[in-house]
Amino acid sequence: MADVERETRANAAGESDIFSPVRLGALDLANRIVMAPMTRDRAGPEDEPTPIMVDYYRQRASAGLIVTEGTQPSPAGKGYWRTPGIHSEAQVEGWRAVADAVHGGGGRIVMQLMHTGRASVRANKHPDAETIAPSAILCPDKIPGPDGVPQETEMPRALETGEIAGVIGEYVTAARNARRAGIDGVELHCASGYLPMQFLSSNSNQRNDRYGGSVENRIRFVVETLEALAAAIGPGRVGFRICPGVTLNGMADADPHETYAALLKAVDGLGLAYVHLIHIPLPGQDALELVRANWSGPVIENCGLTLEKARAVLAEGKADAVSFGYAFIANPDLVERFRTGAALAKADRKSFYTGDGDDRRGYTDYPALGV
Repeated sequence: MADVERETRANAAGESDIFSPVRLGALDLANRIVMAPMTRDRAGPEDEPTPIMVDYYRQRASAGLIVTEGTQPSPAGKGYWRTPGIHSEAQVEGWRAVADAVHGGGGRIVMQLMHTGRASVRANKHPDAETIAPSAILCPDKIPGPDGVPQETEMPRALETGEIAGVIGEYVTAARNARRAGIDGVELHCASGYLPMQFLSSNSNQRNDRYGGSVENRIRFVVETLEALAAAIGPGRVGFRICPGVTLNGMADADPHETYAALLKAVDGLGLAYVHLIHIPLPGQDALELVRANWSGPVIENCGLTLEKARAVLAEGKADAVSFGYAFIANPDLVERFRTGAALAKADRKSFYTGDGDDRRGYTDYPALGV
C-alpha cells in the first residue's frame, strides 16, 4: 500500500514544482513553500499579538502557508517570555489582525499550538499558572528567562488522570479561538520536548495509568488531542509536527521508531491536513521513510533545506510541501527570491529573541528585493 501511494505521489509531484499549488486537507496553498513556526518573543505584556507582529506576518504572506510561532493554549502552557497566547479575547483580537493581514496578501496561515509542559521557568509564567507534565520529572535543559539568561526549569506537577481531558479541552478551545480569529487551521506541536512529546517519550512519561507505560498508552494523549481538534474544527484544518529522535529538553525515547510508527498509524485515518516532519538523523532508519511507511496523508518536510534539496524532495514524491525557517527571517520575500534566483540575505541571530513587543530590529526591518 505504501509503495503504491509513494509511486502515485511521485508521479504527481513530477508534473509540478515548488511554485505550483497544492491542497493540504482543507487548505489550498498557492505554492509549496511553507514558513516554519519560529518563536520570536515579540508578544505584548498580556501575551497578545502586537502591531509589529501583524507587519511581520504580512511581509511573508507570499508563502504558500505560514505556520505561526508556537502559541500557548492556556497560561499553564507558556514556557518562554513574550510568546503569544490564544486563550483571551485580547489575544483573539490580536490574531484576527494577523490573519486579516496575511489573507490580504493572498496567503494562508495556521496556528501552531504549543504547550511547553515541564519545559518552562517560573519567571516567564503568570504567577497563578502551574507547570504540569505527564510525570514529576524535571526538564534538564535550561530555559531563557525574561532577561534572556538561561534558568533552571521548575519541577512540574504530574497530571492526574482525570485532569487530562481538561488539558485536551484547552487545546480545543484554543483551536476554536484561532478559527474565530480567522486563522485557517492549527498545527499541534508534538516535538521539541514539549507536553505532547513528554507524553510520547518513555523517559519523561513514567505514568502507570492508561496514558503511560506501553507505546499504545504513551501515544494516547496525542491521539486523543488530534481527534478532539479534528472534531472541533474539521480534520482538514488540523496538522501536527513531529521530530522522532530529537533530544531537546531532555527527550530520550527508548525506541522512537516504534513510538512514531504507532502514532502515525493511529491517526492516519483521521483525514488530517498534514504531518510536519522536522527531519533529523534517526539511527537505523530515515525519519522521512518512517513517516512514509506509516502515514498516507500529506507531508511537509523541514530541516536544513536549500532550494535545490527542496525541489528534489518534491520531485521524488517524498513530500507535498517544504518548510523553511531561518531563511524567512531575513527574507520576507523568500518566494520571490527563490523564483528569480536572487541571493538570500542572512539573519542576525542576536535579534532572534528580544522579548520586546515594540522591537522591530531584526524582525520587520529586513528589506525586500529592490528596496
